[in-house]
Parts: sequence; structure tokens; C-alpha cells
Amino acid sequence: MARVRYGARTEAEIAAARTASSKLPDIWSTGVVAVWESDPDAVAAVLPPPLKPTGRPLVRVNISKVELTGYPLGAGSFAVAAAHDGVEGWYPLVMPMTHERALTGGREVFGEPKKLGEVTVERVGLVVHASLARHGIAFVEVRGAISEELPLPGPTQKTDFYFKFLPAVDGSGFDADPVLVHCLRNEKVRRLERVTGDVVLRESMYDPVADLPVRTLVDITIGEKTSDQRGRVVERVDACALLPYIHQRYDDPQQIHDGPPEGSA
Repeated sequence: MARVRYGARTEAEIAAARTASSKLPDIWSTGVVAVWESDPDAVAAVLPPPLKPTGRPLVRVNISKVELTGYPLGAGSFAVAAAHDGVEGWYPLVMPMTHERALTGGREVFGEPKKLGEVTVERVGLVVHASLARHGIAFVEVRGAISEELPLPGPTQKTDFYFKFLPAVDGSGFDADPVLVHCLRNEKVRRLERVTGDVVLRESMYDPVADLPVRTLVDITIGEKTSDQRGRVVERVDACALLPYIHQRYDDPQQIHDGPPEGSA
């Protein structure tokens, strides 16, 4: 009988796939990163417990073009500064990706809030333009010009916080207790330049990042970077405490068997 491709894989095939994925070469990306101070109350409002605000109400947008051979990828992240159990990092609210392949692994393995979207990174001479768009709205745009070359930082480790969960089959809460994931990235940089410019946040009912306004722009850079990624579950979280925040993950409230806020149209 011809092989049935939906059939079970052999132990040898599974082991070979694991070995191949553990030996991936460095994958470099060109990315624009903007950081600003926002409204401290707004930053605190988007953090599900047990995450807490840090000493500064920082927001970060990362917009990257990843040069995968034959499979170029646009990847974005819009995150706020957060802390958990003495560890400071970032809590992403939305992570637009241009391909489904980049979506599924991050969402299913780590709990990343990834969604299909449009990601643009352009550099023409000294002029830089980057944006994140979904549903026809460029809800984040970073624009400016290169103003100086920066010294390269050494290898650094960064932490992102994710909540991994599955909505319940019967439409009430979750199938099991959600977990909080610390995702650790070891980052290397081979080029870094400062950009003098600005950040524009546009209104979108699907990606309401405009609620986290730019109060004080801290920095804009463009660089070439590579990083690895590994995650660990640090604790199970209170389902009732997380439930009011899971709408952050979806465009349509009905996807999570939840109604829109009272008073909304």
C-alpha cells in the first residue's frame, strides 16, 4: 500500500525531525525597534495577573524582516514592560506574522499572541519606514532617518511573558488551568544604527494599540540580529483572574464564547 501521509510517523522519523530542529543555523533579521514611555495606568490595565508593571511604563514595537531562504517572513511584536517574580521583561499584546507557519508553532507551543498580518520594513538610503497592519489598517508606523551608527552590544538575554491556554469546549472558561510561560531569547547583534523619527499609532478596533500613546519617545533603532528561543512554564495561573483578558487574543469576541463589553455597539 502506498504511504498514507496523514498516518502515524515512525519513532525514527520523529527523532530525526527533533535532531534537525535542534541544529538550525543562525537566522538573521533586519528589524526596527521603537521604545517609548506611555500612560502608566494604561500599561497596568493590560497586564493580566500575576504580571505587574515595572518602574517605567514602557512600550516596545519590534518590526522585522527575516531572510528565510525561499520563505521571507515579516514578524512584528507590540509589547509592554512587565515583571513577574523578580524577572523583568515584555508582555506582547499582538504579534503580526506574514505566514501561518510562523503563527502555529508560537501560539501552540509557547502561547504567543500571533495573528496573520502585514509587516513592512523598508530602508532607502538613510530613510527608514516600518509598519504593522491588519484588516487594512496600518495600526503602527515607525518612520525616520538614520542619524548615527551605534556600538554593538554583547550577547544579551531577554524575557517575554506569555499565557498558554485553551478555551473550554462547552464555552465556559478554559479546558484546563492556563499557564504562564517565560520565553527566553539569547540575542546577538551584528549591526545597529539609531533612527531619528517618530511613531504613529492609528485607531483599530481589532488592534487597539492607540490606547498606549507615545508620551516620551525613548529610542528608535534599526539593526541586524539573530536569536534563539526556549520557554518554560513557571506557574499555573488563576483561570478566573485571566478570563477577563483573553479577548486580547482574538478579533471576534464570539471566538471565545464571550459577549462584547456592555454598552458597545
